[in-house]
Amino acid sequence: MNTLDFDKKPEDTRIVVAMSGGVDSSVVAGVLKREGYDVLGITLQLYDHGAAVHRAGSCCAGQDIDDARRVCETLGIPHYVLDYEARFRETVINPFAESYVAGETPIPCVACNQTVKFADLLATARELGADALATGHYIRSRPNPAPGLPNRRSLYRPIDSDRDQSYFLFATTQEQIDYLRFPLGHLSKAETRALAEDMGLVVAKKADSQDICFVPQGKYSDIVAKLKPNAALAGDIVHLDGRVLGRHDGILHYTIGQRRGIGIATGDPLYVVYLDARSRRVIVGPKEALETHRVYLRDVNWLGDGPLGSEAADGFACFAKVRSTRPPAPAVLHADDSGIHVDLSVGEAGVAPGQACVLYSAEGPDARVYGGGFIERSERAADAEACLRALLATPVAA
Repeated sequence: MNTLDFDKKPEDTRIVVAMSGGVDSSVVAGVLKREGYDVLGITLQLYDHGAAVHRAGSCCAGQDIDDARRVCETLGIPHYVLDYEARFRETVINPFAESYVAGETPIPCVACNQTVKFADLLATARELGADALATGHYIRSRPNPAPGLPNRRSLYRPIDSDRDQSYFLFATTQEQIDYLRFPLGHLSKAETRALAEDMGLVVAKKADSQDICFVPQGKYSDIVAKLKPNAALAGDIVHLDGRVLGRHDGILHYTIGQRRGIGIATGDPLYVVYLDARSRRVIVGPKEALETHRVYLRDVNWLGDGPLGSEAADGFACFAKVRSTRPPAPAVLHADDSGIHVDLSVGEAGVAPGQACVLYSAEGPDARVYGGGFIERSERAADAEACLRALLATPVAA
């Protein structure tokens, strides 16, 4: 039986598995090998592996490459390592730093999937004659044929909502989805680890990666300061009401929604509500000033059945996630002369430019992924929005 929806025997179906050296991708390779597929493992070297050999929580470097190799030896499948360091720096690390300097909160994992993994590696898989590229992401895809598109597939949230990675895969194009396979979408993490144990894989108990792979201990400002040494310029910390409360050492040290470590002491708790990169101002205010009900999107990837313009012209009812850790909530997508925007039925706090807004058909584990876009700007409650606009229109003293 061909579990990957190909009309031929598994032994006649070549699959390239993207192997990071972790338990998930290792189990994908093992399961497909057990089922009789012609499996090849490919690991990408994405950054200086020498500096990350002993760092826990990393991926795609050092020990992880060695782990992937050992897994392939156990399974008896070929293993290749491709040096993508320069490409990764160009398409993921540098844009990440530039986005932070612009006052955004970027998601480099999305950029990595868009470029290195699902563009460059996918092209390599095709060159090797593979019928599909399989990954260890927790998401599902299944056939959804359309007229003239018999092999069309759609994305769905996985069974294990705690491992749901659909937020990071919203930018996957339809052409890529049709070629990709995600064998873990119907499993829980516990079941995946049990399979790894059963196969005798050395990574069965390996800890999951936690941080962004190229950002040690999650200190984003360190990598930005290294890549953009002139970016850490001082500026004012300003209240929404216009009061200058203090100074900061660079907006790259702040994120929208931040409360602790702002560097000022007042009687009331204050939160970062906006980063004014042009004037180097960190704008703070009360918690209620963070509540967002509308987000405007750029670089939208639409995966619906019809064109976005016709589907959303009069409002498209759906569910939206504006943070990876939040469940989807009711929303309405609009596409009109003002651009593409999403109205959120429940106000969200800490929404920042550069983050993603991902759209779904429902809120449960079988929800279809309709795609989404990157947040260009957001609108808060009327009073807070008026204060912010007035403040941004005020010239800053030299």
